Amino acid sequence: MVHGASQSNEDDTPAQISMAGTWTLSDVVPGCKVWVHRPMGGKGGQMTTLHAEVISIRDKPQPNVPHAHGTGLSLSTNGDEKVEEHEYYVHYDQWNKRLDEWIPTTRVLLDQELTWPKPPKKEQPKRAAEKKLPKKAGRASSSSQVQTPTGDGTATPVGVKRKHEDEEDTSAEASGMATPTNELEHSRNAGLSKAQEIEQLRTSGSMSHQHEARVKNLVKIEIGRHIIEPWYFSPYPKEFSYTPVLYICEFCLRYWASETQFRRHRTKCTLRHPPGNEIYREKEISFFEIDGRRQKQWCRNLCLLSKCFLDHKTLYFDVDPFLFYCMVKRDQYGCHLVGYFSKEKECGEGYNVACILTLPQYQRHGYGRLLMEFSYELTKRENKVGSPEKPLSDLGLLGYKAYWKEIIVDFVLNIYRTGGKEADISVDEISQKTGILQTDVMTALHELQLLKWYKGQHVIVLGDEVLARHEKTVAKQRRRIDPTRLQWKPPVFSRAQLSFGW
Repeated sequence: MVHGASQSNEDDTPAQISMAGTWTLSDVVPGCKVWVHRPMGGKGGQMTTLHAEVISIRDKPQPNVPHAHGTGLSLSTNGDEKVEEHEYYVHYDQWNKRLDEWIPTTRVLLDQELTWPKPPKKEQPKRAAEKKLPKKAGRASSSSQVQTPTGDGTATPVGVKRKHEDEEDTSAEASGMATPTNELEHSRNAGLSKAQEIEQLRTSGSMSHQHEARVKNLVKIEIGRHIIEPWYFSPYPKEFSYTPVLYICEFCLRYWASETQFRRHRTKCTLRHPPGNEIYREKEISFFEIDGRRQKQWCRNLCLLSKCFLDHKTLYFDVDPFLFYCMVKRDQYGCHLVGYFSKEKECGEGYNVACILTLPQYQRHGYGRLLMEFSYELTKRENKVGSPEKPLSDLGLLGYKAYWKEIIVDFVLNIYRTGGKEADISVDEISQKTGILQTDVMTALHELQLLKWYKGQHVIVLGDEVLARHEKTVAKQRRRIDPTRLQWKPPVFSRAQLSFGW
């Protein structure tokens, strides 16, 4: 008997399908795939049919009655009559995870087929050569877990950071969260190439194999004058999950489920700007530098808020190793948070950004590009080159590629104007002058198709199409970073300041 062939056949068993008319709503369990109606938007109220995976099942929320999130069905003696009182949390195939939502059972199409979840694969014992190496000193031990915030808005989690591949940390599994590294390892086991792994992270999200983290636990967030809908799961305390609105103070970032408590806090809160040093000011835009070690609570609350809109990062257990650079918009009421990026105080990989986010209410106004430009301005002040930490989110990937292309074409054009069309320029020179890492420069050059082979060497050729596109981009009225207004010197930390209590 060939055990390997038998195991392979068992793992490759296709998912079973129940045809229309052979299943009912009471048969649906988490992991099943069904066909559902989804509104297309607009005033017409038209519906489209999509294939969706059922992630979770809960009782339909009752007015003024708190409900608990669960995955089981309530007991009933009336069959499917009771099933109508449930809701399904679904993920639409080939759609971004931020569009996942709770739907009523009436949107499920019973006249279509139902796909049952595949049986779990049997784990094969690892060979001795495949065992992980011991953890490096100075990292979190495998017993460290992502801590849960407390109920008064004073959280105890962590900075937003990518897990390292050489760590063996069980905290992600214990807290219901997955890391990009775990996702990559799972993809390698599935036989995917590295490019496919990154694409899977970008489209599916790093938490696609963790049930609890796949379900958004917040309905709406009120922060300042804006009410926004979260995109992804964020580990706020369980008592705040599925409340109609989570109220967040836009200055101190503390949070409440009660509007009365929140309004009372707003009359007492004296903070009107991020608790750090203002290092840049131009018109109504300012940047503040916040040390995660000095302002732990504020930075932890910022990480919880940003996790609602970032799925490719995981919450790390401490914010001490990070500096946070927050962009705010000033008015007579205070400094309103627009976005931020964080960076490690000491990064061996040369990343100049660990996490970057523009809040949804300020997106599509050019603020994301301003954050990127500011991060590279800090990198040039340090006389270094840098790159954002990978993998990037879908919006982050598009934004950075557009920024790299614009900056590189603009730099090459200036060289041509001063030195003529035959001016010598190298990729390393572009990298040093712009602060963009050489691999990112090559990525932009290849996507723009600027590299040509001429007389035994590569040359940069700016075609008419590239020039026309660049002129159209430059013609847009965009805010730029003025380096002369940056009052900042690269911070220097002692060994004791970089110990972070590990």
